[in-house]
Amino acid sequence: MSEKILELTKKLLNYNHLFIKYFEEAREKGTSHDFHEVIKPFANEVKIAAHEWSTLMRNWLANTSQKHLHPKQIDTTLEHMDQLSIQAFFPKTSKSRFLNANRTVEFFLLEIVKELEK
Repeated sequence: MSEKILELTKKLLNYNHLFIKYFEEAREKGTSHDFHEVIKPFANEVKIAAHEWSTLMRNWLANTSQKHLHPKQIDTTLEHMDQLSIQAFFPKTSKSRFLNANRTVEFFLLEIVKELEK
């Protein structure tokens, strides 16, 4: 199970980096992408991976003793991933809120990677 969680966590980290890339592109160009052609398929792809990850994470946390990782962090990460996967494409998205959510996701996912690679 740990290998699959590590794989999915790294996949989510990659998506998190893509969020920043798409966000910066949207702000530079000032244009929005087509919702049904680009945004929705990408957001659905992220959502599927994030939900599979959250299920495995909950099982893993229930079966292992972790001092610094909690189920609430999984919920928060899921919410942020759902929001970021859509907001990244809109130039009018609040930069500070977007970056704060992105950093929160990054921090938690890196903590999981550290814990699993021990």
